[in-house]
Amino acid sequence: MTRTPLLVMLVAAAALAGCSKQSHTIVAGPDTGDNEANVAANGPIALPPAIVATKLYRCADNSVVTVDYLSDNKSANVHTDKGATTTQVTAPQAGQPMTAAGGYSVEGSPNSSSAKIAVPGKSAQTCNA
Repeated sequence: MTRTPLLVMLVAAAALAGCSKQSHTIVAGPDTGDNEANVAANGPIALPPAIVATKLYRCADNSVVTVDYLSDNKSANVHTDKGATTTQVTAPQAGQPMTAAGGYSVEGSPNSSSAKIAVPGKSAQTCNA
């Protein structure tokens, strides 16, 4: 019976021996002390445009093209086949035809029921949603 209190005291002493009163501050990188200047130097952050409408078009040659119209009204994502890579077409100003390298072009809007679409290897054709 006298061994139990002695054993408890030894365990408590060992646990307290691991404690120290030193400060444990973890610093991720050098502190320049001027965070406000760093935030101002980065400038405003602009999010990419969101998808406002997705249209599935059936073209005159019986092909199917999906167009994701973006909120900036100057760009869209074109999907020619399921699993194919997406191509982004852009226009210099809203309302103008959107084009991309390789022969992609889209002339239409998210509100219209048809668009004039060109993909590589095919000429521009009218496609209906």
